[in-house]
Amino acid sequence: MRVVDLDIDFMKRRYVALMLSAVLFLSAGSSLIFKGLNFGLDFTGGTLVEVEFLDGVQPETVRQLLEKNGYDNGLVQYFGTEKDLLIRMPPQGDVAQANLGDSILDILRSNYPGVVMRQSNYVGPAVGEELTEDGGLALLAALAIVMLYILFRLTKQFSVGAVVALVHDVIIVLGCFSLMGWNFDLAVLAALLAVIGYSLNDTIVVSDRIRENFRKLRKGTSEKIINRSLNETLGRTLVTSLTTLLVLTALLVAGGEMIKGFATALTIGVLIGTYSSIYVATNVLLFMKLSREDLLIPVKEARDDSAP
Repeated sequence: MRVVDLDIDFMKRRYVALMLSAVLFLSAGSSLIFKGLNFGLDFTGGTLVEVEFLDGVQPETVRQLLEKNGYDNGLVQYFGTEKDLLIRMPPQGDVAQANLGDSILDILRSNYPGVVMRQSNYVGPAVGEELTEDGGLALLAALAIVMLYILFRLTKQFSVGAVVALVHDVIIVLGCFSLMGWNFDLAVLAALLAVIGYSLNDTIVVSDRIRENFRKLRKGTSEKIINRSLNETLGRTLVTSLTTLLVLTALLVAGGEMIKGFATALTIGVLIGTYSSIYVATNVLLFMKLSREDLLIPVKEARDDSAP
């Protein structure tokens, strides 16, 4: 059976989806307000340490060793060969930045005799406070432009639904990083912007089919027309989401520590974005009482050529 032949009653479960979205959104928002994000070196600055071992080591093993000794959220990666590691460590409480490199070296030497420090430097944040504020304003401006575009492309109901779905997705992804204490750096920020684009594209595809069916079908309630539209676009939605998730799974498994945050944020974003395009945006349409009359193409009055 083809996906388009399915008759899944999505809207029957819209109130359950509404409660689920409310719980996720409030949990994520509360965590962001009271706990905040665990900003990485790109935002906070920190210490960069380059060390050389006598034998090859695994970056993940070194990172776990540092965490056992109270040095959290460090980024450990190869630098040249398997004997050379680059360690990026954000500020660690009361430990002075000038002494952080020596403290890390002492921990490594206690487990790996013969390790040599090549350099230890303090690096400033790549993203300053002003740039962070500008980025937030740019994100708000992008949401406003999206709303205007869909307003002219479709209707006000679709524009509000798309923006609500985007805000829903962004807050939940950020909330996951806040709740879990995962490192938030520029790579995760880039993934967040990609999530916005992915979610918006999916929402517009569904919205366009809903508009088409409202104009084409003469009978049926709003819930039935939206259900039909969701079933007709379900195949495209699932194929797009599953192929994207396959790539992201490969990145999570084999991408290493450097790309883990990026792949994690995108994975959560794709899952939430697929869900929101089906339930969040459409719930807004029903809440705003979208009807066939809202989507009819205005008929121009016929010109009277006999008039003087």
